[in-house]
Amino acid sequence: MISSGLQVIYNTDEVSFIQNLVFCVERAYRVPDFGVWERGSKYNNGSPELHSSSVGLAKAALEAINGFNLFGKQGCSWSVIFVDFDAHNRNRQTLCSLLPRESRSHNTDAALLPCLSYPAFALDDEVLFSQTLDKIIRKLKGKYGFKRFLRDGYRTALEDKTRRYYKPAEIKLFDGIECEFPLFFIFMIIDGVFRGNPAQVKEYQDLLDPLLQHTCEGCPVVPKYYYVPADFVELEKKNPGSQKRFPSNSGCDGKFFLWGQAVYIIAKLLADKLISPKDIDPIGRYVAPEDQRNVSMRFSNQGPLENDLVVHVALIAESQRLQVFLNTYGIQTQTPQQVEPIQIWAQKELVKAYFHLGVNDKLGLSGRPDRPIGCLGTSKIYRILGKTVVCYSIIFDLSDFYMSQDVMMLIDDIKNALQFIKQYWKMHGRPLFVVLIREDNIRGSRFNPILDMLAAFRKGIVGGVKVHVDRVQTLISGAVVEQLDFLRITETEEAPVFKRLEELDLPKHSKVKRQSSTPNASELEQQPDVNINDWKSKSTYEILQKFNDCNCLASQALLSSILLKREGPNFITKDGTVAEHIERIYRRAGSKKLWSVVRFAASLLGKLVDSLAPSITNVLVQGKQVTLGAFGQEEEVISNPLSPGVIKKIIYEKCHLQDEREAVVQQELVIHIGWIISNSPELFSGMLKIRIGWIIHAMKYELKIRAGDMPAKDLYQMSPSEVKQLLLDILQPQQQGRGWLNRRQIDGSLNRAPAGFYDRVWQILERTPNGLIVAGKFLPQQPTLSDMTMYEMNFSLLVEDMLQNIDQPEYRQIIVELLMVISVILERNPELEFQDKVDLDKVVQEAFHDFQKDHGLPKGSEKQDDMTAFYNTHPTGKKGTCSYLSKAVITLLLEGEMKPSNDDPCTIS
Repeated sequence: MISSGLQVIYNTDEVSFIQNLVFCVERAYRVPDFGVWERGSKYNNGSPELHSSSVGLAKAALEAINGFNLFGKQGCSWSVIFVDFDAHNRNRQTLCSLLPRESRSHNTDAALLPCLSYPAFALDDEVLFSQTLDKIIRKLKGKYGFKRFLRDGYRTALEDKTRRYYKPAEIKLFDGIECEFPLFFIFMIIDGVFRGNPAQVKEYQDLLDPLLQHTCEGCPVVPKYYYVPADFVELEKKNPGSQKRFPSNSGCDGKFFLWGQAVYIIAKLLADKLISPKDIDPIGRYVAPEDQRNVSMRFSNQGPLENDLVVHVALIAESQRLQVFLNTYGIQTQTPQQVEPIQIWAQKELVKAYFHLGVNDKLGLSGRPDRPIGCLGTSKIYRILGKTVVCYSIIFDLSDFYMSQDVMMLIDDIKNALQFIKQYWKMHGRPLFVVLIREDNIRGSRFNPILDMLAAFRKGIVGGVKVHVDRVQTLISGAVVEQLDFLRITETEEAPVFKRLEELDLPKHSKVKRQSSTPNASELEQQPDVNINDWKSKSTYEILQKFNDCNCLASQALLSSILLKREGPNFITKDGTVAEHIERIYRRAGSKKLWSVVRFAASLLGKLVDSLAPSITNVLVQGKQVTLGAFGQEEEVISNPLSPGVIKKIIYEKCHLQDEREAVVQQELVIHIGWIISNSPELFSGMLKIRIGWIIHAMKYELKIRAGDMPAKDLYQMSPSEVKQLLLDILQPQQQGRGWLNRRQIDGSLNRAPAGFYDRVWQILERTPNGLIVAGKFLPQQPTLSDMTMYEMNFSLLVEDMLQNIDQPEYRQIIVELLMVISVILERNPELEFQDKVDLDKVVQEAFHDFQKDHGLPKGSEKQDDMTAFYNTHPTGKKGTCSYLSKAVITLLLEGEMKPSNDDPCTIS
């Protein structure tokens, strides 16, 4: 409206209010809501969900309002709205990961039409748009309009209008009789006009015209919906599409469905060429594919502007001494003083500047929340209070968590950040990535890897990303500049103080202290020379004596843990408190690369890694669940984003039981998985639940496989970068040369399922009236089939819940294979269905008994511990596991625990 010339916003209070609304909308990607239809999940039981349509509309709104002046063309700099580039990008990623679904319970929804087409045009991926639109048309299109979603009871004859929520399984009543809305035919007409598709326009005009009602004056009226009357419901269910539907009384009582009527008038004007698409899209949301490269936006809603992006890189040395030292190796850098008057800030200083955005004491608005700026936001130039500022990414911040002590992790983080920028940078202008080199980075064995990375920068390609290294002053001309004009300081106000990166004041020609190379510590150094059980019963005095006498850091950490649990962290010794002792052990062990000791001490201190909550959110928005907890112990399922404090409580409650080090290793894995799933989501295909404890079990098992007959390497003694590489290794498809026991162990630990697995379980459940049971977990046929549909995410998660109690990964994979076998047998024998409850454990046992007979194994060894040979057998072939499982399933059927269906082809009369 403002773009078209109307004045809507009149004062700065209203500007502040809109800016604070933007802060809320930025979080749409992680906030479940009740959706466009205000019903939440499809079951209408009061539970919210993350909806694609909500996230898409939020993304489009952020794109439209970023850099927009609310006072119009006559506005000043302080009426401009700012959007966090990284928050916008997270909404983009979330939308693309959710589509073509609408939500966990909605396989598709007509609400996606106004989101992906007019007016929002929220999607920049043409292939995903076509895939989503095709699904909407296939699933929801009818003769009278589009259904809102499948099993939608709104305004049907069977809906009880006196109740706000539905009862369990009630939505099954509405299957096939959902109301159809002509409104969505109108949206398809408008979409056809925008995309220059006259055939689509004519198709939906022809469908719409017979549906329009008319007033006494002959004016066309769009009915809100068409419904199946109560008398025709049964006939319609038996033969879908056979019964005539009747329009709602829109217009008959003088009340109109205004949304439909307004959109109809717009569509009519467009189709008759009385207005053009630009007239109803003043902010240019729609851009034709052939024009996308010519469009200049603060950030585009369209595809990548550069297919082969080059990231500009500035190398900054912490001191002149370090600069001179690096120069001897041919690495050209600048110091903070040499880039002046440009200032270099940490991202947290930029966050501090943004605190002033949207502050309004009169309205009680506190401004931008304390949220970190991501690596897209730190790749811009900022003008703040007359200063020109460049920022370095959060990965260069000094951290208290031990992962920062592994220089290989820093190098990996830099490569990941560059790949992320290349993939998601959508702005005109080059990203400027500041690499901060600290003196600590080149100490000891850290130097060679850092030198190799810096050499790669000089060659112009790092981790597959093209880079161009130059002076900051030179790179600024091609960068994106953000004017932070909201920082207006009057004469009476005190200017905020920002801390820039200061150059270390060291003698220029003094020698850089490069300590002797510190190799990874041997296993012996990481092992304590005391037995914890021997010392638990000893007095505090004896423990302190031993602590002072021994030099082994592992032993000191173990003794400190006894004191911590017995006396508490504030217990005072002659050298300080227990907590201070453990902190010293933590630091010393880190410098010596005693990773097992470091992790043990970090866990005792309750350390929490930065960015833990965002990493979990990265996994959740990909449509996955996360579970925290040790393997074989109780796990906590996380389905919605949580605060760092809540996550810390879960980790230290669930992961501390068997081995203290597990609590911090799980944090490491969450950070790694958050990065990997953002950059390579295909590695997690077939995995709906990311069970961190089970993944650690898979990694330990992988180490055993690699060791062969030798003792396996201890996961906890590996450096964080080695742990990450091991994680990447097990996420890759399993090697063909491995035994089937090993492959089942790894795939079972990852909870990986084959393509189409959950759909096949649905088909089994349709033919199993009394349900399925495995490991004591029961999956009933009803109300499951009545509440859900085959392709919805919630059913897949329900199947995962059924498999949750299985405590052996290889046995889980056998159960998955069994379900696939049952599905194939039932698919090829449509006349059969199970009569009794199907106990999957019993079927596996029967298959194993036959396997034992054929292989001459002793009878009575039915324990799962003795099934190793069975687990190590190839699935297919004459003597494969699937042949034994198939035989057990068929035997179950032939024993009479099933009944033929009514349309049995074998029946003669």
